[in-house]
Amino acid sequence: MSDDPYRAAIGRRRNEIETPALLVDLDVARRNIAAMAGHMQKAGKHLRPHTKTHKAPGISRLQIEAGAIGVSTATAWEAIVMIDAGIDDVLVANEVVGPARTRALADAARGARVTVAVDSTSNLDDLSAAASAAGSTIGVLVEVDVGMNRGGVRSKEEALEVARHAIALPGIEWRGAMGYEGHCMLEPDRELRVTKQAKAMADLFEVVDHLAADGIECEIVSAGGTGTYDLIAAHPRVTELQAGSYVFMDAFHGSLIPGFDVALTVLATVMGRHGNRLILDAGRKGVGIDLMLPSAVGIESTTAFVDEEHTGIDVPESSPLGYGDTVELLAGYGPTTVNLYGRYHVIEGGVVTDIWPVMARHGSDTAVEKGAGTRV
Repeated sequence: MSDDPYRAAIGRRRNEIETPALLVDLDVARRNIAAMAGHMQKAGKHLRPHTKTHKAPGISRLQIEAGAIGVSTATAWEAIVMIDAGIDDVLVANEVVGPARTRALADAARGARVTVAVDSTSNLDDLSAAASAAGSTIGVLVEVDVGMNRGGVRSKEEALEVARHAIALPGIEWRGAMGYEGHCMLEPDRELRVTKQAKAMADLFEVVDHLAADGIECEIVSAGGTGTYDLIAAHPRVTELQAGSYVFMDAFHGSLIPGFDVALTVLATVMGRHGNRLILDAGRKGVGIDLMLPSAVGIESTTAFVDEEHTGIDVPESSPLGYGDTVELLAGYGPTTVNLYGRYHVIEGGVVTDIWPVMARHGSDTAVEKGAGTRV
């Protein structure tokens, strides 16, 4: 798709864009990036930000310039996009299954340090075969299920079997362990979140210690997200953090963690006003509603509903907003909002300064896209 229809917006004020539009305030994003980098540097931890939030190599480059050691991705296709953009240290924090994915990732690993989460010997065999055929090396972390009931080995014995198998395979390099405690980040009660996260890390390090007792050391122990970043920073043994949403923030993460500002919004137009209710032209197809409803930014309002093509917000009688005005919405959840769009409108100083593509939204059909964020 040509960028030309989007690039016509360059030079406009942020409220003058055709809607719905995905806005990233780069001034705010830079502040968030610096804040997280500084926190992790002070704690002596490595930061490996998750790209599933933004899917934009331009953002990843800013994070690496601020001190991140590399990036995390959710899919092989996201990893390949990042590698193609020149990011040379990538963790796929997920299992990579299927011949097209393993082959493509093994090919990409010829030019970058690639690490993948694994939880079975069968998956290791497939990765080994792909890496051997490509003449590359794929690093692996055994994923430990620390309470998500998703990917990951379910016992320390199973982890040991996976680790021993990895060490014996050609094209595979053993690197350590991973335990993502995403279920803890869904806990709104801070005290309970701390308790749950401590249990998750205890489960992870039970495995790490069991491997060490067998002579298998974990160079990397990777965990954490935006909702537990401070707990990871304080943990004496976790080596790196995978947080991603801090760079943009959203309604859900803003309710959990202070210290980061809103950099991602969806611009919507008021289609009509009926009493105190404004009808906006961005609904579920334009703004993520996962975990929390979106809310209007900078105005007194209450979100009444979110349908496919419309969001309704109620404002005070004194509000001057009406037909044709624009409103910025804070997404309930940022990553699924980004995935709805093909382009970002990059905002600096309140003005559109660039258009960036959103990469690898749909898997292999977007894996061949090159570059993003030509100027940062």
